[in-house]
Amino acid sequence: MTSAPDRDYVLGTHDAEIERLGVQHRVWRPRMLDAWRRARLTVGQVAVDLGSGPGYATLDLAEIVGSSGHVHAIDRSERFLAVLEARMRAQGLAHVTTYGRDLDDDEWPAIHADLVWCRWVAAFVRRPRALVDRMRSLVRPDGRVVMHEYLDYSAWRLLPDAPEFEAFVKTVIAAWRQAGGEPNIGRDLPGWLEDAGFRVDDVRPIMDVVSPDDFIWQWPRAFVTVGLERLVAIGLMTEPRAADIWRDFLAREGSPHIRMATPTVLEILATRR
Repeated sequence: MTSAPDRDYVLGTHDAEIERLGVQHRVWRPRMLDAWRRARLTVGQVAVDLGSGPGYATLDLAEIVGSSGHVHAIDRSERFLAVLEARMRAQGLAHVTTYGRDLDDDEWPAIHADLVWCRWVAAFVRRPRALVDRMRSLVRPDGRVVMHEYLDYSAWRLLPDAPEFEAFVKTVIAAWRQAGGEPNIGRDLPGWLEDAGFRVDDVRPIMDVVSPDDFIWQWPRAFVTVGLERLVAIGLMTEPRAADIWRDFLAREGSPHIRMATPTVLEILATRR
């Protein structure tokens, strides 16, 4: 691994966040795999996991392309990459390379990939337009980019309306933007990709309305617990206020008629011209 100094994420890189990312990945894995299939990912190809985090998707990419292919995982967090590398060693994987890079400030490795996968990364970087422009350098002509980014984060709500929960979501959005990110970045990405020399082949919104007994519920639920702790840690919420919101959430979760609308995500498949 070529490393860079670790810089913490908005949500941290601690054990609870790594666990939350695992739940998130398991919920989203079926849709991710379907998007990769439609992007024609297959054995022997070169793939990039851009903003890989602890590498849940990296390992899925490595399984699909096989030992005759190669996967490049790029992330700024040394801790996340250490978790990925430990899993690589445990599985005996030799066809994955990791790179410690800040996607805003550092040089990217020279790669000519068949597919670049990027999930919830553009929403967190300081210069998302530059990220899209630079992605072109990672993709060979006629190679594909697959992105999942939020289109409307404020669509995340409980049904019926829950004022305490809505206040939590608004505080999350404010913290996100205060850190230099943009949660609704999906609104800009199709146009930026076209300006950067990609053909946008497919754009589709993804959202669900689920009850607590649906596995999808576990993805946003896990974020509530980690998100409240993080808001307290960065001084945007008091501990008593966070405790009140959590108690209200648990009470509503136990209601027989509760539903949750998930944040709206935009799925984009694009081809480099």
